[in-house]
Amino acid sequence: MEELGKVHQLIIPLFGRDLTFNLDVILMTWIVITVLILFGFFSSRKKSLLPGPLQVLGELLVSQLYNLTEDAMDKEKAEKYGPLVCALFMFLLCSNWIGMIPHLHEPTKDLNTPLSLGIMGFCIAHYAGIKSKGLKKYAKEYCEPIFFMMPLNVIGELAKVVSISFRLFGNIMGGAIIILVVSYLTYSVIIPPFLNAFFGIFVGAIQAFVFTMLTVVYISVQVK
Repeated sequence: MEELGKVHQLIIPLFGRDLTFNLDVILMTWIVITVLILFGFFSSRKKSLLPGPLQVLGELLVSQLYNLTEDAMDKEKAEKYGPLVCALFMFLLCSNWIGMIPHLHEPTKDLNTPLSLGIMGFCIAHYAGIKSKGLKKYAKEYCEPIFFMMPLNVIGELAKVVSISFRLFGNIMGGAIIILVVSYLTYSVIIPPFLNAFFGIFVGAIQAFVFTMLTVVYISVQVK
């Protein structure tokens, strides 16, 4: 169980306080980014009418995510936010799956990663809402149905960030804990590999999809 407590940190003193960076999360995140860049490069390098496996996979992911974005918004907004949705889903999917490789860990197992993505989605959604409706109409919606409901409406919006972030973090961290516990009980025979595949492939894909779709819904609610 000590594996959960192992954290390689970089501590930088600044203005009398310490800035702490989790080196494991930073390294895993850059590995994921590198994999996605290479995937994008090789899948689009030799585009043809008879596509190869990587091009087929890339086109399938992009087209399906664009269609889902268009269903939640309209075609014009789907073209604007589609790249964000595709990038978010593929980053989360790769981040959740990387833990199946020995000696690598999911960046989403650290709360800072899903929380940062949740805050990013929150900021984009509300910026899009202000840009689409105008500041006056946007602010007026927080006073509905009665003006003194504004504090509750604000808390409700902030709660979305907490909800979407902790859902992803809880599922990925919970899966890691279950795998470790069962591994120690059964000496890593039969069951742990199955659990690793289940939580890595199935739960990882589901959580990446849920997080991405909730972000799409939050944006679509603000721009409509």
